[in-house]
Amino acid sequence: MNTVKTVLELRAAVARARGEGKRIAFVPTMGNLHQGHVALVEKAGQRADFVVASIFVNPLQFGPNEDLAKYPRTLAADQEKLVGAGCHLLFHPEVEEMYPHGQDGQTRVSVPGVSEGLCGASRPGHFEGVATVVTKLFNMVQPDIAVFGEKDFQQLAVIRTLVRDLNMPVQIIGEPTVRAEDGLALSSRNGYLSAEQRAQAPALYRTLRQLAEAIRGGERDFAKLQESGKAELSAAGLRPDYLEVRESTALRPARDGDQQLVILAAAFLGNTRLIDNLAFEL
Repeated sequence: MNTVKTVLELRAAVARARGEGKRIAFVPTMGNLHQGHVALVEKAGQRADFVVASIFVNPLQFGPNEDLAKYPRTLAADQEKLVGAGCHLLFHPEVEEMYPHGQDGQTRVSVPGVSEGLCGASRPGHFEGVATVVTKLFNMVQPDIAVFGEKDFQQLAVIRTLVRDLNMPVQIIGEPTVRAEDGLALSSRNGYLSAEQRAQAPALYRTLRQLAEAIRGGERDFAKLQESGKAELSAAGLRPDYLEVRESTALRPARDGDQQLVILAAAFLGNTRLIDNLAFEL
């Protein structure tokens, strides 16, 4: 696996692969990789001949009081995981390479509708930062396919909408969430949890499963379910940010008669914010 730091080097390497008739897959990350990221790279390798990954902690998607400065940077360990997963090229740019004219005057990409509410309400500007950096990365790599994890369900919806609305020739593939044995969704931020908090954390997914079972059993008072779910999280020692039942394609609030549903939640353990979701059909 080669590691490059400039757009010029990236484009040259991808052009060589494409000149050899190879199909290009892309997996964008912020590093501090875990088994969930490995699964994305492995899926990319199953669907294409040349796998490009990026590691870039994107400042545009962090709010003023979020964890940009302390977000873990673990390049050597990440490179080892990428090699093992079959990655061919790693793009690891500096902030100045991605935003050479500064961040304040940077053209921004906004995706209305699916980016509103949920994490979009809790983290103002977050999805604009995500959409902007993903647009830039897609233009730099020009992949045939790109693979994203379903744990960030709203982010995946934003990216699918972005690609559709801007007519980008990229196929977006969602990869199911990778979980620990106790059900906790793997996340780089899990490393912030104390041992006690880590023991409490599986309550998030457990609550989502309980609500899904109630809905499958015929419960349709979604407002009541949401409140009971938040109460369950509070009783388990988590501080709910949101818990909502949505229609899984447009991400609008669920209505009786919807067949494709997703329950999305975010909750704090101490200062660590965890997110998860459970999508299902009726």
